[in-house]
Amino acid sequence: MSTIPTEKLDRLVDRWETIQRELNEAPGQSAYARLTKEFSSLDPIVKTYRALIAAQAEVADLEAIRDDSSSDKEMVALAEEDLERLRDEAEDLVQRLRIELLPKDAADEGSAILEIRAGTGGDEAALFAADLFRMYARYAELKGWRTEVISLSENDLGGYKEVIASISGSGVFARLKFESGVHRVQRVPETEASGRIHTSAATVAVLPEAEDVDIEIRPEDIRIDTMRASGAGGQHVNRTDSAVRITHMPSGIVVVSAEKSQHQNRKLAMQVLKSRLYEMERERADSERSEERRAQVGSGDRSQRIRTYNFPQGRVTDHRINLTLHKLDAVLQGTALDELVDALITDHQAQQLADLERHAAV
Repeated sequence: MSTIPTEKLDRLVDRWETIQRELNEAPGQSAYARLTKEFSSLDPIVKTYRALIAAQAEVADLEAIRDDSSSDKEMVALAEEDLERLRDEAEDLVQRLRIELLPKDAADEGSAILEIRAGTGGDEAALFAADLFRMYARYAELKGWRTEVISLSENDLGGYKEVIASISGSGVFARLKFESGVHRVQRVPETEASGRIHTSAATVAVLPEAEDVDIEIRPEDIRIDTMRASGAGGQHVNRTDSAVRITHMPSGIVVVSAEKSQHQNRKLAMQVLKSRLYEMERERADSERSEERRAQVGSGDRSQRIRTYNFPQGRVTDHRINLTLHKLDAVLQGTALDELVDALITDHQAQQLADLERHAAV
């Protein structure tokens, strides 16, 4: 059976029990929020560990029955049958514990900023970018998350040259962070008279939404300009009198928001700016810790083609894990996106476990 750090797990159980006592003592609002967050992170680990202890105790009891010379043959046969099942169950619990003990990304439980930009392919790329945004918006709705468009630039055909949105909810970044990269589409455009298949692309970036405590922006480091909104025309332009553009001078990052009132635009643009600066800092820290991480699934390398959506064959292929689903419509509706997300998370966890085992062997 795979080994687990029992001393560490026993300490986590002690901490879990301590938190329960402290919560029963009716702490203040700030302490209560901190304790419940810590408790929720420990609770699944403790439950899995206790289930493992119970399974191992049952295995020991059955082995005693099997090895007892006074046990009748029927009891021994039943014990051996249950032993095989319980050993498999215990091994599964060990594997689950090892995954639950893996280092967590501090941003996983938070919300995210989604940025989609049309790439090569002109109008067809913009139409595909719009398809991707609708896919993520539907997926967010299925998860009970809230999607709010921050900035949108459309073309004359209803495609999106660029769309930036906030997706708010619990665990958003954990589910969407592996979507960052170049998404490719292969299909016959509606404007193609000869029926030839075109290949276009759009870039997706998923950034953790920075909290105020995560990053501080000095007022003297930014320049805020207001301007008349511009876009495809009609109602899209007339929704607001003033767009807001914020320039962060030390980094050169420019953010524009033109979807709400001027006050809302300023708030949303600052939200995006903080998330981009937060992501820059995360990437710098990750690079310093290990260059190997950039080769892992979900590294966020946006120059990498990660997925192909092939309409003639009705399939979606994720190139990082060589997974193909023949359910293109369901993926684009958001209903089958979890199959890709779950597979990517599982692959990432397997790589993390392999890294830990490799470092432990050194």
